[in-house]
Amino acid sequence: MQGLIVAAGQGVRLRDIAPSKPLAAVNGVPLIERVIDNAHAGGIDEFLVVTGYEGQRLETFLKRLAARKRLRIATTRNPAWKQANGHSVVAAEPYLDERFVLMMADHLVDPSIFVDLTAEPAAPDEVVLAVDRRLDNPLVDLADVTRVRTDPEGRILAIAKFLEPYDAFDTGVFLASRALPAAIRDDVGAGGTGGISEGMRRLAAAGLARAFDIGDRFWLDVDDSVAHGHAERLRA
Repeated sequence: MQGLIVAAGQGVRLRDIAPSKPLAAVNGVPLIERVIDNAHAGGIDEFLVVTGYEGQRLETFLKRLAARKRLRIATTRNPAWKQANGHSVVAAEPYLDERFVLMMADHLVDPSIFVDLTAEPAAPDEVVLAVDRRLDNPLVDLADVTRVRTDPEGRILAIAKFLEPYDAFDTGVFLASRALPAAIRDDVGAGGTGGISEGMRRLAAAGLARAFDIGDRFWLDVDDSVAHGHAERLRA
């Protein structure tokens, strides 16, 4: 299974720890290396990383990581890295398989989530988002997390930051299809920002977005110094 990692943003809130957020060390190991290790342990056997800010530094590291761990890691540059994160998905579109796992370079995820998510049956154009239904999860930053509202069958009805009401959190891991970059391009064409959530909203309106409950398993968005401290404490 192919894994697409979005790693193009500036990571301003971790700038005091590292100039490149994907390379911020968590107990001595760069964050993106931990992301790749977890995904590989969960069955992802090849990776495409979209770079942007500090792209050369990150690409050099990934080339060495691929050789050191004997992994297939390719990179592609997003020239619109200052724009919404969906532009990175569109930048990767020419190299994507029909079915792939989309993940974020700053999200640590229990490897078993990848195992179970990739085993989910899905329609050809459907995208399945791994969600956390623990609304009291103390590791979630309510001021930053993307929220999700679903129907009783698990279909996604709405997805956005500050969404009300909501019944789940977006973990940043998707069993995706090529319908996702197409939906993001449609959003940009209609004057939208081209974020991943915007693409997901278009798929949800077409009945092509579904939630997968991760249960009580670990995930963490390492987006600021507080979350970085959680990562070092919990993922030693």
